[in-house]
Amino acid sequence: MSPKCPHCGAPLQAFAVPEEGGWDSTFHVACFNDECSYFVRGRLRMEEVYGVKVSYRYRIDPTTGQSSPLAVWSKDALKDRILEAEITTDIAPAESAPSETAP
Repeated sequence: MSPKCPHCGAPLQAFAVPEEGGWDSTFHVACFNDECSYFVRGRLRMEEVYGVKVSYRYRIDPTTGQSSPLAVWSKDALKDRILEAEITTDIAPAESAPSETAP
């Protein structure tokens, strides 16, 4: 099963992290959907609070499983580092509650 962004449902994509970043893995996964609410809200917040025109994307470190913001300076930032790879996880999706039906 391919991991999806919890904010927009888009599949997460693997991207190569910079060597000088100090990460334990050579890649992370992130949401590169420019319409993702996390990305859109991030830009609005960063401009409003800090006066800068940057944003962040949803990211997961595959080594730890921890999610965190991925700072980006433009819509195209880091897209040149996207890897052509299929990402899967063995984490089962959360089961939805059974729907109630009228008798």
